[in-house]
Amino acid sequence: MGKKLLVVAVAGLAHECEIAGLHWHTIQSVFPAVTCTVQASFRTASPPGKHGMVANGSFCRTLNRPMFWEQSARLVEGARIWTNFRNQGKRVGMLFWQQSLGEDVDLILSPAPVHKHHGGMIQTCYSKPDDLYETLCKRIGRPFKLQQYWGPLASWKGGEWIVDAVSAILEDPKIAPDLCFTYLPSLDYDLQRKDPEKSPANFKVRAKVNKQIYRLFETAGSQGYDVLIFGDYHMGPVRGAVRPNLALRKAGLMAVRTVKGMTYPDFHASRAFAMADHEIAHIYIPNNHDIPVVKELLADLPGISEVLGGEEQADIDLRHKNSGELVIIAEPGKWIAYPWWTDKREAPDFAGHVDIHNKPGYDPCELFFGWPPGSVGQNTDRIHGSHGRVGAGRDVTWASTFSMPGEPADLIELAAAVRSWLDGEIQEVS
Repeated sequence: MGKKLLVVAVAGLAHECEIAGLHWHTIQSVFPAVTCTVQASFRTASPPGKHGMVANGSFCRTLNRPMFWEQSARLVEGARIWTNFRNQGKRVGMLFWQQSLGEDVDLILSPAPVHKHHGGMIQTCYSKPDDLYETLCKRIGRPFKLQQYWGPLASWKGGEWIVDAVSAILEDPKIAPDLCFTYLPSLDYDLQRKDPEKSPANFKVRAKVNKQIYRLFETAGSQGYDVLIFGDYHMGPVRGAVRPNLALRKAGLMAVRTVKGMTYPDFHASRAFAMADHEIAHIYIPNNHDIPVVKELLADLPGISEVLGGEEQADIDLRHKNSGELVIIAEPGKWIAYPWWTDKREAPDFAGHVDIHNKPGYDPCELFFGWPPGSVGQNTDRIHGSHGRVGAGRDVTWASTFSMPGEPADLIELAAAVRSWLDGEIQEVS
């Protein structure tokens, strides 16, 4: 029988799961340790300085527009670790991985809601082949619910549908791929809502996620698959947010336009702005002459531990045309929020809604309901967990059913080892 492999990326996995036969290892993630960057690094076995996914979003300098959570596979540059494997006639699937739309694989499944012109939303998924999603809904007995995947109602239940879908695919010899990538988001939500190290609620959700991982492990094994499980980032406890855009606005560096009392960013006129993403932010500065003054301002901003210029970014393989002229990192215990206002009356309309594409930064406040009813929260103090940093105390875990020579030092080396295994360069199987 030929090689078959299930790769499971688990959001925030930094603990060992009790699964017989698996030996767990600790490993460093990729910097910045955020979803899109890690997944792009794994599928290319390269750092963000090469593949270009420098965060969960980037700034299009031609359009003067930040673009968050875009899903085109062309955003990820570089050869894929499965290229040789697929060239041998093997089938590859990507289920709930970011930037998978248009990828050169055989199966794709990804959330893709249709936003209706006069409001409302049609919940659906993009799939390849195009009837895959409808087939899975019939087999599972229920559709995918986007509100369980993101927003105030997001929970481990979103992962249940993914596990059901992956299991149904692996158990169907007509569609099952030889190499299957999937993603479990279930840990992500409560680790941000509550202290990731101390909250009893998080121990309960870990138990739920362990069961989901075990189900995938059992299903894969019954169908002759090897399994690789890895965590993408380690969530750290935080208390309070840093607001670089507020500081930039007060200094006259970030421009806004006021519409009916609400302030919206003016990226065409701004001399600098921060695209915030968990514990890091990219600072885009159109005129290089402004870099020194922006760097000095942010270096003095309470809650910021490092300000990385081009050379410092190059040293850690982060420098890319998509990167900001500066990158800032929050101090341990802090995270970086995108707002440029303090008076809620100045908040743009999208601030009170789940709107992952219009907000110029990641907004974990969308995990909470706000006031009035129907809105999402805007209180940054409710966020108790964040990620992005790497280093001491931020290891993630991984385990596999096949052995690898040596000990990968980080997720990029782990991905390279998987590529070698797929290519037949690693023969030993435990």
